[in-house]
Amino acid sequence: MSSSPSTFLFIFFLFFTISFAELCHPNDKKALLNIKKAFNNPYILTSWKPEEDCCTWYCVKCDRKSHRIVSLTIFADTRLSGQIPPFVGDLPYLENLMFHKLPNLTGPIQPAIAKLHNLKYLDLSWNSLTGSIPNFLSSLTNLDILDLSFNRLTGSIPSSLANLQRLGTLHLDRNKLTGPIPDSFGNFKGKIPYLYLSHNQLSGKIPTSLERVDFNVIDLSRNRLEGDGSVIFGGKKTTEIVDLSRNLLEFDMSKVVLPRSLTWLDLNHNKIFGEIPVMAVNLQLQLLNVSYNKLCGRIPVGGKLQSFDVYSYSNNKCLCGKPLGKCK
Repeated sequence: MSSSPSTFLFIFFLFFTISFAELCHPNDKKALLNIKKAFNNPYILTSWKPEEDCCTWYCVKCDRKSHRIVSLTIFADTRLSGQIPPFVGDLPYLENLMFHKLPNLTGPIQPAIAKLHNLKYLDLSWNSLTGSIPNFLSSLTNLDILDLSFNRLTGSIPSSLANLQRLGTLHLDRNKLTGPIPDSFGNFKGKIPYLYLSHNQLSGKIPTSLERVDFNVIDLSRNRLEGDGSVIFGGKKTTEIVDLSRNLLEFDMSKVVLPRSLTWLDLNHNKIFGEIPVMAVNLQLQLLNVSYNKLCGRIPVGGKLQSFDVYSYSNNKCLCGKPLGKCK
């Protein structure tokens, strides 16, 4: 009995489906299943079933051509607990690794991450990670974004992070980091990262080497930094956002040359003295706060300076003029 065309097509389609249903590389699937097991089979990874193609699983993404796992993003789960599994290092094509807002993710930054040389995006923020920031992160030379913020990391900032020439954003804020800002941060080459070091326990002076670096965004607020913060500024720089608030900085504001690109300047709660530079009237400021310093003299008239309220200028030695009281 001869088969009909429709029967032939059905058999062909069935063969095609069986042959090509599994796109995920078996080594990647094994690594992912080990990760799931290490996390004690959390609910968020319910879709990770051995009998199904791992390219269809939740929290992962495969490359369209190679079908290797290039992204692993697990986030916003209060029930997942444990440490970062070493099996993440068994995903060699990984470009994006995110463990984010997992409050019960504890322990150190997993050393096996050093094997992921294709990583461009590493987000381990808003967890409960402890220990120091490891030097091996500087070997991940393709990193564009490194976010370790909102953890419980301690120790000093590795100077080797300045070797990451493709780094566009560095978030180390809201940890318990101590020691100085590395002098090497004045030697960033290639990309200059948006630098966020706020809400730590950093101390010492801001390295003079930073005067060579044109940061677009730099946030050093809420630390214990001392001395001269004027090295951050410069007439030839294109810096837009500077936050040095709530430190112990002490320098003459009168001598600071503000970048014309500056839109956000927060210097509150320091020991800064001198006068507000007249050039500040030429800035398109969206935020200005110089309160709780030792500034003196007349607030320059013009630009955006009179648009800010008294709290932006309050508690200085002898600042005067609008929006404060008249100068005597």
